Amino acid sequence: MLVDNGVNGDSRVQKQARSAAEAGFDVTLLGRSPDGKEHTWTLGPARVRLLPMPTPLHKRPHEFRRHWVVAPLAYPPTGVGAQRHQAIKAWKADLQVRRAMGAQGVDAALLRAESLAARATGRWVSLRRAQGVRSRAARKRLDTPVDRFYTWFWQASLGDRSWRRIEPGLWDWELAYGKVIDRLEPELIHANDFRMLGVGARAKIRAQSRGRSVKLVWDAHEFLPGVRPWTDHARWRLGHMAHEREYAPYADAVTTVSDDLAGLLQQAHRLPERPRVMLNAPAADPDHDPGDGPVPGADLRAMCELGPETPLVVYSGAAAPQRGLDVMVDALPRQPGVHVALVTNNHHGAYLTGLMARAEQLGVRDRVHLLAYVPHWQVVPMLSGADAGVIPIHHWPNHEIALITKFFEYSHARLPLVVSDVRTMAATVRETGQGEVFTAEDLDDYVRAVTRVLADPARYRAAYDKPGRLDTWTWDAQAEVLVDVYRGLLERNAK
Repeated sequence: MLVDNGVNGDSRVQKQARSAAEAGFDVTLLGRSPDGKEHTWTLGPARVRLLPMPTPLHKRPHEFRRHWVVAPLAYPPTGVGAQRHQAIKAWKADLQVRRAMGAQGVDAALLRAESLAARATGRWVSLRRAQGVRSRAARKRLDTPVDRFYTWFWQASLGDRSWRRIEPGLWDWELAYGKVIDRLEPELIHANDFRMLGVGARAKIRAQSRGRSVKLVWDAHEFLPGVRPWTDHARWRLGHMAHEREYAPYADAVTTVSDDLAGLLQQAHRLPERPRVMLNAPAADPDHDPGDGPVPGADLRAMCELGPETPLVVYSGAAAPQRGLDVMVDALPRQPGVHVALVTNNHHGAYLTGLMARAEQLGVRDRVHLLAYVPHWQVVPMLSGADAGVIPIHHWPNHEIALITKFFEYSHARLPLVVSDVRTMAATVRETGQGEVFTAEDLDDYVRAVTRVLADPARYRAAYDKPGRLDTWTWDAQAEVLVDVYRGLLERNAK
């Protein structure tokens, strides 16, 4: 089983690996190490290995060269510009101290001359550094006329194979995972999402060339044409889409997260069969008996140091601009006494750092609680301590077509929901009555929705009392699909 992250925080992949292993399959889950060292552990009977992955191919050739036309004076991209800038600062600091010591006569004249030289040299260094910054910024998005011609040329020349030129960083995944997969000699490869599709397909091709039959399952988490690019340049989506188109035909079975996405994938890649759907539904702790009481370490209010009387709304999931968390912070000055818990990742990244600075500016930082992820079986018990669960995502194609993981987690925690008006999720909430829908990125409408939910949470919680409402929103039901796909492929292989 292959995934392009560090496994922790990816509840879908963890559940897949554990469920397959508990069904009798010998599962090794390969992920990416966060620190350049290999890590191993187990998820129930499944083995997890995080592999080091150097990324030299993620850099473009122009990042190693000087740009003589647009920046003839710029320093070469070796770090010398930063070194010279720091050296000038040190020189000026020394001159300041020497002036403070009260030089007289000739020494004072020499000091003045040296100060002028330092100032002139500093301006020269600043000019050269500024040219370098401008030239790098101009190429960052890869949308200059030269970049656009390069992209067009390789697309026209190579078609779907053009990703090798326009998104060569995809090879870094192959070089980190490929030989490990070959040594494992799997009968079945489960590739999670678009990056791992190519890694799995190439391993299948190599195995077949050596006389071994290997089945490939592609679990598509996203519709790539509707993904917000993870890197801010023009070739990211084009390269990844070409890579996906090249290797999609090698998949022996495709699974995905929603029926709408299944239809889009079948149409986009002319798949002979409609992908099977495995919802991102939560799983209970397989080692925890509900009769034993609450799951240890999963008390949301204790983590926030809040009593039961304090209104608390929660967001659980990845943090990024398109996730819309800013509306939760911006609303707090208009919501006296309400606290926000953000159970998320990358607390020191630019987005969350900026969001916390915004909370400070608004005077509400003490009511925003940043919390780390917990093991996936603790998520639902933890979330149940909130008064409402918020999903404020923006309108992006992928957000419109599926019920996302946190929707099911909030539902099993029996939380009243406050969701933005993305198509599938808004329609479901309106149908079930389990929450309120607000217009995405509309602060006033968000405040209205939260106010209504907090005024009568019991009304929305009652929606979960309907018999059978949560029965199909469980991982046990989804695991049956996974095991059925695996067994069907391997039985076909045995024949």
